[in-house]
Parts: sequence; structure tokens; C-alpha cells
Amino acid sequence: MNWIGAKTLLNKEVRRFLRVPGQTLLSPLISTALYFIVFGVTLGRYQATLDGAPYVLAIVPGLIFMGASNNAFLNASSSMFITKLQGTVVDLLVAPLSPLALLFGFVAGAMVRGALVGILTWAVAMIFTGVHLAHPLESLALLLLVSYVFAMGGLLAGLWAEKFEQVNFFSTFIIIPLNFLGGVFFSVRSLEEPYRTIAMFNPVVHMVEGLRSAMLGTMAISPIGVAILLGFAAASTAVTYRLLEVGYHLKT
Repeated sequence: MNWIGAKTLLNKEVRRFLRVPGQTLLSPLISTALYFIVFGVTLGRYQATLDGAPYVLAIVPGLIFMGASNNAFLNASSSMFITKLQGTVVDLLVAPLSPLALLFGFVAGAMVRGALVGILTWAVAMIFTGVHLAHPLESLALLLLVSYVFAMGGLLAGLWAEKFEQVNFFSTFIIIPLNFLGGVFFSVRSLEEPYRTIAMFNPVVHMVEGLRSAMLGTMAISPIGVAILLGFAAASTAVTYRLLEVGYHLKT
């Protein structure tokens, strides 16, 4: 792989979202802070615990997950779509960049944004809750894996989309509903049947619980969540690489 070209593309992607920090970093932090105040502080008075941890503390991993996943997805999808829309994708196609280099540049740039938003979200939450990090390495690994999976999904969406509405479709109708129904603000295990069983088919539930377990140490990290993330990572990588290889919606 052309590592110089791949790192150059990565540098371009990072600089792209850092040029507008108010939109790409500050905006999600404000939204997260509002979620924390409304759900954590207000509802925390009525619900003392969540999965064995104080409620105001237990929602922090879920908010970190939401921030990282949403921003990783949006960065990759919008960057690829705008590249196609403006016609600058031609510059990438004529450059000595392999499909692997393109995949690395777009996905790594989106991962940086997703992980950065996740870490900043945790920093903001510490103001209210203090420092609580039971397993730092496991937490960081899960955060990076979540960012990777959703960055890859964003790149797939950007490749597929031909209109702005199609880019927003995944975020509006798939990611946001799955996140809000994924146990970020409540415990799925407290639901009555059959809703509990139905909720367990939501992959976000296992991802959030995995991150919560790693950060708070309230229970053992479930291998199901890790397996789901690894499965999505492997499948999305294979599909995205193949689409880049054949130039899907890039050469027409």
C-alpha cells in the first residue's frame, strides 16, 4: 500500500473536520451535555441505579457510544458523498492510491473524529461524576472498535448514496432509533417480555453494555458485544473494500 498517499488522505480528512470545530466537535458536546443534564440529573432523582451503578454515572458510557458512533458515521459518509458530488473523486482515482489506501484514509479520519468526540464527552461527564474508569485499555479498545465499525458503515453509505436524502436515511431511520432503543438511558434487562427478548436483537444493546462494563466494571464484559462488533467490522470491511476495488458509484 502507498503509505504516503494513505497518510496524506488521513491528514486531509482530519484537517477537514478540524476546520469547523464548532460544528464537528462543540455541537455534539453541547448535545451530550444537554442529554446528560436532562436524563442524568433529572431522571436520576427517580431512578437510583442502572445495571448496578448510579444512574447518572451509568448513562455516561451510552452517551460516549452515541457521540462516537454518530460522528464516525457522519464524517465518513459526508466526506465520501461530498467528494463524489464535487467531482474531486477523480483526483483520488488517478492518484496512486489502492482501494486499501482509500479505505484507510477515509475510515481512519472518521475514527479520529469519533474517538475524539467520545473522549471529550467523557471529559465533560467527569465534571459531574468524577473519574470512573475500571478498565482503561478495554474501554479504549471498545471505543476505537465502535468508531471503526460506524466509520466503515458511513463509508458504505457515502459510496451508495447519490442524493443528500440517501446519506441522511441511515442516520435518521436506522442509527438514531437503534441508539435510543439500545439501553443508553434505561436497562433493557428491566423490560417486560416480549420486549426484553426483542430488544436483545438490537446490536447496539450489546455494544453499549460492553462499553458500560469496561468503563464502570459493574459486570463482566460480555463476549457477545465484542463478537458483534468484530463481526460487523469484518463484514463491512470486506464489502467496502470490494466496492472501492470495482469503483462502485465512483467511476460513473
